[in-house]
Amino acid sequence: MTDFKTGVLIVNLGTPDSPSTPDVRKYLREFLMDGRVIDFPVVPRWMLVNLIIAPFRSPSSAKLYKELWTENGSPLKIYGEANEVQLQEALGDEYIVKLAMRYQSPSVESSLTFLRDAGVKQIIVIPFFPQYASATTGSVYEEVMRLVTKWQVIPEIDFVSYFHDRPRFIQGFVDNAQEQLQSFDYEHFIFSYHGVPARHIRKGDYTKNTCKLGSCCDTLTPQNQLCYRAQCFATTRALVEKLGLKEGTYTTCFQSRLGRETWVQPYTEDVIKDLAAKGVKSVLAFSPAFVADCLETTLEVGDEYKELFEEKGGEHWDLVPSLNDSENWIALLKELVLEKAGKAKELASA
Repeated sequence: MTDFKTGVLIVNLGTPDSPSTPDVRKYLREFLMDGRVIDFPVVPRWMLVNLIIAPFRSPSSAKLYKELWTENGSPLKIYGEANEVQLQEALGDEYIVKLAMRYQSPSVESSLTFLRDAGVKQIIVIPFFPQYASATTGSVYEEVMRLVTKWQVIPEIDFVSYFHDRPRFIQGFVDNAQEQLQSFDYEHFIFSYHGVPARHIRKGDYTKNTCKLGSCCDTLTPQNQLCYRAQCFATTRALVEKLGLKEGTYTTCFQSRLGRETWVQPYTEDVIKDLAAKGVKSVLAFSPAFVADCLETTLEVGDEYKELFEEKGGEHWDLVPSLNDSENWIALLKELVLEKAGKAKELASA
C-alpha cells in the first residue's frame, strides 16, 4: 500500500544571506517591497524603498548583522534549520518538513515546489509568528496562495494562524526565564513586542468602530480576536498568570518603530525611560513576538535597551531567551501539525 505523506512548511521572516552591505540591501529591498509591510501604492513604495531606505539604511544595518552573525551564519536561520530537523524527527516518516523564509533563502517557492514534487497529500503551513499580523502571517498566506494558484493540481492546504496563548508556547518562555528568576529579584518585567503602524491595526478592524488602540485590547472578543495588539496583550496576560506576577510589576510595550508615523503604543523606549525615572533599578525583559533570537531580540532588546535603561539610571537589565530549539517549541510545533492533520490519537499521546 502506498504511503501518502503530509507536507509541513515552517516559515520564518528571513535574514540576509550574509552581513555584507549588498546582501543586506538585497534583503531590505525584498522585505520592504512587500505591500503588506509598507502598504503604499507600488510606485511610491518602490521609490521609498529603492531610493531612500535601502541605500541609506543598509550600511548601518549591515554593521548590526555583523555583530549578530556567528561562524555558522544568522542565528534565525540556524535555529530554523535545527527546527526543521527536530520537527522531522518528532513527526516521523509520515511527514516531510521543509523550512522556508518569507524573504531570501530558502524561499517559500523552492520549499513548496519540493513538497509538491514529493507528492504530499496535504500541506500544513506554520508561520513562525505567535500573534497574527498582516505584515507577517498575512504575508506568508498571500505568498503561499500566490504560488499554489499556478499549480495544475493543488493539495489540501491548511494554515496555522496564531499560537499566542498556547500552553506550550507560554511554558516555553516561563521555563527559559527560570534561571534568571532564581538568580535575581527583579523589580519590573517588560513584555516587548515588535511594533506595527497603527494604521495596520485600524485597517484590520472590519467593524469600523471596535479598534481604539487602547483598552479595547484588554480582552479578546469576536470583533478583535485577530487584532495583533489584542493578541499581544493576551500573550502577556497568559505569561503573567503563569509567572505569578503582581499587578503593577509588568508592562506590555512595542519596539522597532520606524519613521515619524504613529505605531502601536506604548513604545518600549518610553516605558524604559519612565521606569528609570520612577527609580526602578532592575528589569527582566521578554520578547514574546519572536520564537528565535535575532537582531530584534539579541541586539535591540538585549543590548540597546539595556544601554538606554542604564543611561537613565537603571542598574540591572536581562533578556529572556526566545524559544529557539527548545523542547517546548518542538512539542508545540508537533501539536499544531497533528491538530491540522486530524491525528487525534497521536495528539492525545504527544
